[in-house]
Amino acid sequence: MGFVSRGGKTIAAAVTWHDVPADPLLTLGPWQLLFLVVAGIGAGLTGSIAGLASLVSYPALLAIGVPPVAANVTNTVALMGHTVGSAAGSRPELRGQRTRLLRLCAITAVGGAAGSALLLLTPEGTFAYIVPFLIGGASVLLLFAPRLAERAGRGDGGLTAGTATGAFLVAIYGGYFGAAAGVIMLALLSAAWTQPLARTNAAKNIVTGAANLVAAVVFAFTGPVLWPAAVALCVGLIAGSFVGPAVVRRLPAAPLRVAIALAGIGLAVTLAWQAWS
Repeated sequence: MGFVSRGGKTIAAAVTWHDVPADPLLTLGPWQLLFLVVAGIGAGLTGSIAGLASLVSYPALLAIGVPPVAANVTNTVALMGHTVGSAAGSRPELRGQRTRLLRLCAITAVGGAAGSALLLLTPEGTFAYIVPFLIGGASVLLLFAPRLAERAGRGDGGLTAGTATGAFLVAIYGGYFGAAAGVIMLALLSAAWTQPLARTNAAKNIVTGAANLVAAVVFAFTGPVLWPAAVALCVGLIAGSFVGPAVVRRLPAAPLRVAIALAGIGLAVTLAWQAWS
């Protein structure tokens, strides 16, 4: 559910914390911790707006010398701050969505647990070659989501079997791999529900957070979490994620949707190049 360095470059891959132990002697100075707080703010903004928080937070951990696997699990734990900040900043958008979000969170939590189990039971990098297609396809879907939702005739209520199944599959992917899971979930919910993008984006932040929760709890108790880094990053993520929904609230929905989709397509191309080269 993260990234790992191989052959001198950073690539996306599914990794377990058993591969590289955390360095118990790694200490962080005040400037490194401040750097992580600032990086967390940027990651929170990026995540709450576009679902791409890890593209900022994970490289920041690598930049201060945290080993790749320790960075992966530290990042997963810190990302719970993204969920907290997004929930606090999205209260107007979340109003009236409680019932279906509770049901959807239960589904994605189970999916996240299944993805985490899959991570432990399957060979490393099993999904590396198909992930670019998932992200690219979701990004294209996001571009056409409003038209698809209108043709489907779905409104703001209800949680259909198709939406629940799709969210469960995305949560499995998030628990196993994680890169741009927020973009995929946003595309799914945008195609399923005809409501303002800000409301759908707020829902996305909550349900992907539920999927991430199980893995974060497991890593917190068994993984090589570098806690000073996790706390500093989490503080920044809470702040950035709290502000992000206000940005989404004020930006025109159509250009924002296009920007998120293009960012996802760019990520898909990058991951495809890394996987196939």
